Amino acid sequence: MRYAIVAAVAISGSLAALLTSTPAMVQPALAITSTNVELPAGDALFPGGSSADAINNNCLACHSADMVLNQPALPRSTWESEVHKMINAYKAPIDGSDVPAIVDYLVKTKGKD
Repeated sequence: MRYAIVAAVAISGSLAALLTSTPAMVQPALAITSTNVELPAGDALFPGGSSADAINNNCLACHSADMVLNQPALPRSTWESEVHKMINAYKAPIDGSDVPAIVDYLVKTKGKD
């Protein structure tokens, strides 16, 4: 028990020394400055009129049209898996009735046989 008290006093003394250190040992405070960042316009829709309604209504909440349209061409099965991954893994609030239209759009614009 005596050693625990000595250790506690030694630690307390070290902590007190740190808290009362000379100004030369104290590092200057960090300066925080504001930065303005201009992001590219994110209001672009998927092209295709009414055939793009399902993807515009569901996917633009998280993805830009440009990001999706710059993906590689993928087979239907992969696009179906990707859409279901968004729903199941990322909890995208996509109505099940919109899934076929989204997959059809992706296959039509970025599909491969």
